[in-house]
Amino acid sequence: MDLLGFSRSLPTGEARRGFFLLMIMSAAFGMALSVQDNVVSNYFGDVLGLEGPQFGYITAIREVPGFLLIFLTALFYKMSIPRLTAMMLILLAAGMMLFTFSSSFWTVAPWVVITSMGYHTVLQTQYALGLSVTTENRAGAVLGRLTAVNNAGALVAMGTVFVIFWVAPDAFRPTFVLAGLMALVAAAAVYGLPNLHDGVKQEVVPERPKMVVRRPYRYYYYLHLLDGARMQIFFSFGLYVLVVIYGMEVWEVSLVLVATKLVAMLTGPWIGNMIDEHGEKPLLGALNIIYIFALAGYALIDNVYVASGIFLVYSVIFPLSGVGSATYLRKVAVRDEIAPTLAMGVTLSHAAAIIVPVATGFILNYVGYQVPFLIACVFATFTIFVTRKLDPRTQRSPARIAEDERIHGRLVTSEPAIEPADG
Repeated sequence: MDLLGFSRSLPTGEARRGFFLLMIMSAAFGMALSVQDNVVSNYFGDVLGLEGPQFGYITAIREVPGFLLIFLTALFYKMSIPRLTAMMLILLAAGMMLFTFSSSFWTVAPWVVITSMGYHTVLQTQYALGLSVTTENRAGAVLGRLTAVNNAGALVAMGTVFVIFWVAPDAFRPTFVLAGLMALVAAAAVYGLPNLHDGVKQEVVPERPKMVVRRPYRYYYYLHLLDGARMQIFFSFGLYVLVVIYGMEVWEVSLVLVATKLVAMLTGPWIGNMIDEHGEKPLLGALNIIYIFALAGYALIDNVYVASGIFLVYSVIFPLSGVGSATYLRKVAVRDEIAPTLAMGVTLSHAAAIIVPVATGFILNYVGYQVPFLIACVFATFTIFVTRKLDPRTQRSPARIAEDERIHGRLVTSEPAIEPADG
């Protein structure tokens, strides 16, 4: 990954500074999430004594803030995106540290909500921040590299957790404190991020619309609704199957997740470049075909090594769906509507994410764990049909067309709005 060389191709010095700060934030954010995700399923099962259906219920509780994200974003619409992100990372840190005080399903639920509120806000603002440091034709490359850095941070975290639990198998609570500290590092990095658009610093922070629902963005909404349903089935019960059905220990789960992050770190920039080069339509279509095979294999092949491999493949590629949908939105949406529309996408994905884990958790009371994964295959199949409709060249909103015409006129008649690349 030529991250340093890539940063020199960004349009301005402020853009390069913003990119480096985002790399720090992405690495620390990845470390925080991975530390927690690596141990939380075992913590729920081994320490709190949660059972299969409760895994689905706790997932539904966790997704409520994601569903309400559009309203949270509207509440803080006057706050700049870097400051909003920093505030939510601090909230995430607090929630992670408060996990240490839980002893049952009901005592952990409030901290799940708090961490979720921070996580889901940053989940959408990180794409808006990444898109702000570069121009449209490099958006996939930037997001792909930030995804790689996130996975690199996660990889370091996984190795750390592996060592901790190899030495002290019950070190759950200190590990949650470590996760919170990493989230605070991410908050400190993003707090100093300049306000950028197309890599150029904006002296006046534009006021974002409180809430955005536009018909021209409908395919973006469809993608998130279907992705939310599919994704939450897998991540509600994927680790549950490895831990409960196959009896994997924390250190064994750590090995799987380390391999996952290593592969994702190496492939993220390449796939980001492929999105820029070939467009979202073929890449998103291919990803969902892989999802179908992975989900069906997880359900139908009864082998711990195969399940671990499938978990690896799925975990590597699932963030790239978000990258593809974000770059598609960048091409069709007007500038000031990108951040609130990203929030609306997360809200829609979590509307499904609240209902689906509860429904599938209920199903687990009566059928085998395989059925939810087969249901997820159906959602991936529908997503393929949506991706076939994508054509950003003809699907720009009327406001975006007017904005492009206005900017094009300015570029022709005045000084360039973007400085040329150095070197």
